[in-house]
Amino acid sequence: MNFHPDAHRMKRELAELVAINSENPPGGEGEVALWIREALAPLGFEIALIEYAPRRFNVEARLANGPGPVFAFNTHMDTVPAGDGWTTDAFILNEREGLLYGRGSCDCKGPLAAMIEAVRMLVTQRQEWSGTLLAVFTGDEEVASAGARHYAASKPKIDAVVVGEPTGNACFSAHKGSFRPVVRVSGKAAHSGSPHLGENAVYRAGALMPLVAAFHAEELSRRTHPLVGSPSLTVTRINGGHADNVIPADCELLLDRRLIPGETDASAEAEIRTLLVDAQKNHGIRAEIIGYHATTGGATDTPVSAAVVQAALSACAAAGVAKPGPFGFQGACDLVHFIEAGAQGVVIGAGDIRVAHRPDEFVPTDEFVTSAAIYADIARRVFKG
Repeated sequence: MNFHPDAHRMKRELAELVAINSENPPGGEGEVALWIREALAPLGFEIALIEYAPRRFNVEARLANGPGPVFAFNTHMDTVPAGDGWTTDAFILNEREGLLYGRGSCDCKGPLAAMIEAVRMLVTQRQEWSGTLLAVFTGDEEVASAGARHYAASKPKIDAVVVGEPTGNACFSAHKGSFRPVVRVSGKAAHSGSPHLGENAVYRAGALMPLVAAFHAEELSRRTHPLVGSPSLTVTRINGGHADNVIPADCELLLDRRLIPGETDASAEAEIRTLLVDAQKNHGIRAEIIGYHATTGGATDTPVSAAVVQAALSACAAAGVAKPGPFGFQGACDLVHFIEAGAQGVVIGAGDIRVAHRPDEFVPTDEFVTSAAIYADIARRVFKG
């Protein structure tokens, strides 16, 4: 099978998707879900809109085409907020010098439009493959992956999945995870005119931070995974004190712990708790975990020998990707939830993750169009076995 994406149609549909504001927060995937249903219904799919939270949706489109594996395309329908600093309207797709600008053009409405095009090409050649084709588009990836978590909890039968995220059309078969505990450092309040009568929690938090940095440098940086590198631990937020003239009684730190495959939230938390126990024992710092911030999820990897990885590497190479992979994704994404549901999978998409969340987000036009052919080719190879 040869796949020839319709570049004009892809750009038109990407423009339509970019024009739908699905910023998260607050999350407005419903209109995107309706757009997807209208796009796929004429192709013969059984389509379900799954409301995983009030007015928050996933889409599952299913096409049974004889015996064979169950193959899924997945990406997310939400985007980060547009923010300030754009030179053009963030919700109007703008093409300049071979680049398509707009919020979501790279992350992840570009992959979504390319997957829709791949599905169309597969449907027109369905006599050439056998199996079940799924298109699963989820919500809330940019905050807590609530959509993917909800979908995975239903234990869908999926053998292989391709998750769309910007990778320059190379194959990424592993990604990091994230875990974010909130640590409260305790002190003792007093009038700021008599600081010796209190214990300044901000100062105590300042003494804790070098211990956090040392754990990262001396322990975590020595661990490594062949594709994603080393885990990490850092402080990303700090908040302490409640009045100008009061010695702070507490100070909160948000820790960002990046996980590598083989690590879990539980194992990372156990290490942080040990660090806090040692901080009190050796430095008199009283600190405890009091909560957690939402994350996309944990780390995962798929063996290079897996059929979907081999299919992806071959498809990327056939499309002219100079370095097809496999590589490791430094961020987290929804792949881990499909893996936990029993699938094997990879992450592939046009664009560069480094431009994904910034003003003037863009995707190269040629990469965008090529990604649709890569997606369809991977599915063909998986279906052929």
